[in-house]
Amino acid sequence: MAREKWTSRWAFVLAAIGSAAGLGNAWRFPYMAYSNGGGAFYVPYFVALFLAGIPLLMAEFAIGQGLQSSAPKSLGKIRKGAEFVGWWAVITGALITFYYNVIMGYIFNYLYYSFGVAWKEDTSNFFFNKFLQISSGPGELGGLRWPIVIGLALTWLWIYFILRKGTQSVGKTVIWTVPLPVILLLVLGIRGITLEGASQGLNYLFEPNFAKLAQPSVWANAFGQIFFSLSLAFGIMIAYGSYNNKKSDIANNTIITALANSATSYLAGIAVFSVLGYMAFQINSPVSEVAKGGIGLAFVVYPKAISLFPGGVFIQSIIGIAFFVMLLTLGIDSAFSLVEAVEAANEDKFKVNKKAFLTGFSIFGFICGLLFATQGGLYWLDIVDHFLGIYALLIVGILEAIVIGWVLGAENLREYINSVSEIKVGKWFNFSLKFIIPIVLMFILITNLIDEIKNPYEGYPIWALLIGASLLVITPIVAIVLSKIPSKDKNYYKRVEKITVEGGE
Repeated sequence: MAREKWTSRWAFVLAAIGSAAGLGNAWRFPYMAYSNGGGAFYVPYFVALFLAGIPLLMAEFAIGQGLQSSAPKSLGKIRKGAEFVGWWAVITGALITFYYNVIMGYIFNYLYYSFGVAWKEDTSNFFFNKFLQISSGPGELGGLRWPIVIGLALTWLWIYFILRKGTQSVGKTVIWTVPLPVILLLVLGIRGITLEGASQGLNYLFEPNFAKLAQPSVWANAFGQIFFSLSLAFGIMIAYGSYNNKKSDIANNTIITALANSATSYLAGIAVFSVLGYMAFQINSPVSEVAKGGIGLAFVVYPKAISLFPGGVFIQSIIGIAFFVMLLTLGIDSAFSLVEAVEAANEDKFKVNKKAFLTGFSIFGFICGLLFATQGGLYWLDIVDHFLGIYALLIVGILEAIVIGWVLGAENLREYINSVSEIKVGKWFNFSLKFIIPIVLMFILITNLIDEIKNPYEGYPIWALLIGASLLVITPIVAIVLSKIPSKDKNYYKRVEKITVEGGE
């Protein structure tokens, strides 16, 4: 059976941008910028983008496109023993969807609460006590929060309907889910910078502190931000690349995707911090005391800022709706791309029916997500994300760079990229893939592990952290088991020494 293809080049590019530009662009990037030197952070950020982000993204596009295969099959074709690395990537992505979709469920609820600004009195109390009804800790799960369960179900249904017709339905979806959040960020940003006190917030975000550049941790954070924000090491970009024609322009597509992702992050910083500056001005508080990253920004800090907007409840409701629609459309592209990477891997190896697999996986994912929809779910969401969203991806990224850069050969891949690309890639690509990326990711991994030992994450009980850490042991074991199961495809294990434009499956 012929592999499905994108309906157009722009369907692929928009899907790749949508996967890369997710919720982290809105709440992780601004936090990383202001806490690592403000405007000075852009120096290591763009160095990391061009030395690590673009080369690894280009490599993922290239092996998917050149080998016309998902992550496990692509890496297995390079070296049979490396197939498990691809499975490790997609299994990690699968586990992440279980709690990522719960956050999408939060957003669905807050979109509903925006009508009338239900959180107006006390946003922190509303989020933690009224909405989550949060328990005392990870040892007390409590009951299910049915509003979150409903939001979770809506998210899985949405993902199913987006993916059920493959690239055809994905292409129709990203036409509006990728531009819409950008438009809404522009609207929120323009409104934000016109507010009194907005300059305080923007100064806090962009005022450079060049002394920070002397700290190795700032450079590590910049490389980490680029790595995580481009959806690398999930198997997503390999799967998306595999739906391209073997002669599609790789270099151009990579640069467009990477720069669009960075532009979205930059725009989100302006939209968020202009409003936080206004909020700080209204409550007569320093911006540093209201600036936060992560879930707290989306569900506590920004709603508080919305409740202070001039114009009454009607205007505040409109701003709230715009903000949470923006988050929904940012988040859904990343959510369904994670599922697509899993589906592509299973279809390649086990020849499963797409709709049947999506139905089963959606139901399974919904059931697993119920853990995070309990009163104690936020604790487990935080713990699991800490270990999977940092350590698993770093390890997979290191292994992937080694397999592609050293086993397949960075020069072999560069020759293929240049044979199909308008922009020619220089020898720096080889050096980045073989040395810079694995060394920097190893440095980030080791420094994080040392810090983990010295300061256990967020003061959680050791037993809870050990459960989270156990996923780092279980996932590669499952990946190895899956790689050992014989495939129904006789060409699955066909070794490839060199990727060329000719041939293909």
